[in-house]
Amino acid sequence: MPAPAPALSVPRRAVTDALTMTRRGLAHWRRQPGQAAVALAFPVMMLVMFAYFLGGGMAVEGGGDYEDYLVPGLLALTMAFGLEATMVALTEDINKGVLDRFRTMPIAPSAFLVGRTLLDLLESAVSVLVMVGAGWAIGWRWHGTLAEALAALGLLLWLRLAVLWAGVWLGLVAGRPEMVQAVQILVWPFAFLSNAFTSPGTMPDWMGPIAEWNPMSATAAAVRELFGNPDWGGGSWPTDNAVALAVAWPLALLALFVPLALRRYAALGR
Repeated sequence: MPAPAPALSVPRRAVTDALTMTRRGLAHWRRQPGQAAVALAFPVMMLVMFAYFLGGGMAVEGGGDYEDYLVPGLLALTMAFGLEATMVALTEDINKGVLDRFRTMPIAPSAFLVGRTLLDLLESAVSVLVMVGAGWAIGWRWHGTLAEALAALGLLLWLRLAVLWAGVWLGLVAGRPEMVQAVQILVWPFAFLSNAFTSPGTMPDWMGPIAEWNPMSATAAAVRELFGNPDWGGGSWPTDNAVALAVAWPLALLALFVPLALRRYAALGR
């Protein structure tokens, strides 16, 4: 009887298999660079439109340039963009039998989902850097330290990781690419009902508190604080504890959606 595998071999194999799945996705990028280019260009177009079409009519309470308020908000909003690509890729692999073939291979059960998440997180990191460059080009600046700026970028990717796992679960639930369009509608209220473009205090009384407690608002406010950019504030608990909420909200979302996604993925083979 062969000797049992070392205890570390299982997690090491899971990491190796996940990286292999990530490289599979990178190969798709090389064959279809246009799709990645469009995903990078869309948030830049949003930034330009809001900065130049609406920015002239916006005034930040307490002073400051609207661009300095807008760019952190759009950086947070970008973390919700492109989620449908993840969902479509999952549903296509399900319907083409790709997942069934992976199940017959000696790979870690979590490798496919983790690899897909790492791939999209890498794309998001590139998108954040592109947006930072675009913001710099239109006059946005950060005024904090380099460590604070890196912490702000980390919070953005932390939110993206949580949103991605929500998208993975939704994609597995949708099951078919044509159903993704119906499911992705849920992304827009989550993204825009926030403080990305304006203060929740300017919204109707029933809507403002919802926007303040939105995870997107927490990350946007925390990024503004770390970048040293202006914020409308408001004196409420969510605005006074934005950094803590920006850490806690994604953690709660991951605690919810990672087990749901893994359970749904395991159920597909039954």
